[in-house]
Amino acid sequence: MNYFLTFFLLLISNIFMTMAWYGHLKYKDAPIYLVIVVAWLIAFVEYCFQVPANRIGHTVLTAPQLKALQEGITFTVFALFSSWYLREKPTSYDFAAFSLIMIGMCISLFQPRAGH
Repeated sequence: MNYFLTFFLLLISNIFMTMAWYGHLKYKDAPIYLVIVVAWLIAFVEYCFQVPANRIGHTVLTAPQLKALQEGITFTVFALFSSWYLREKPTSYDFAAFSLIMIGMCISLFQPRAGH
């Protein structure tokens, strides 16, 4: 159950973080101070999911495994966000780079677990 909950919380947190980091790119005319404040407010919501995800996840995964999982989720969320929200389709080179990161995530997650 902790694996699923960790994954779910990381997924939600990454949706918010991706919006905070890249959502403003559609609003290039907005004043930068406003963009920073709105992004910070969105990031606060992201932290409300990220921190519990890491706390719960650390009961079943190591910190490096949590980071690898988070990065895999990040690239998946970003690829969807880029296509849907920004209307920028990732290229085959982007997918190759994302795939290498996903392979790294799998190597990290499926290693034999030593106690921590």
